[in-house]
Amino acid sequence: MENRRNIYLIGLMGAGKTTVGRQLARRLGRPFYDSDHEIVERTGVPIPTIFEIEGEDGFRRREAQTIRELTEDDGLVLATGGGVVLRAENRERLHDTGWVVYLNVPPVLLYERTRNDRNRPLLQVADPLTRLEELYTLRDPLYRETAHLVVDGAHLVASGIVQYLLREFNGLCKT
Repeated sequence: MENRRNIYLIGLMGAGKTTVGRQLARRLGRPFYDSDHEIVERTGVPIPTIFEIEGEDGFRRREAQTIRELTEDDGLVLATGGGVVLRAENRERLHDTGWVVYLNVPPVLLYERTRNDRNRPLLQVADPLTRLEELYTLRDPLYRETAHLVVDGAHLVASGIVQYLLREFNGLCKT
């Protein structure tokens, strides 16, 4: 594998994609992008506002366009939004244009990390933990289908995950 290949981090909200991605990009000397942040920059409004005005489908269309554009570059690290895998075009694009890492974290831990975050429209429900469990059940098979590597994000801190990913990625680049 060429070492300029993109690295994509996928997983549910709160899995640590942005934190790990920033650290990984810094260690590799690569640009870092967060697809949700890119969408906010491009639209000039927060994600909850996009959901309110355009619904989830409108947001997913914007997300797919952002993914298409970002994956045209080489040598970057990208943290995707948690629902990126819902569209087959995104799963294929990510899988085919980079090294995809699924940060797998159980819903109860995701709940602890996200319970006070008002910028997560899908969790603005009466029972966010149940919602996370539903999202996990739906999306886990899609994450696994898309990923080249699944990492247990429940038992490692971000720096430990970064160290592990660096070893794995450097090993891939030598083959």
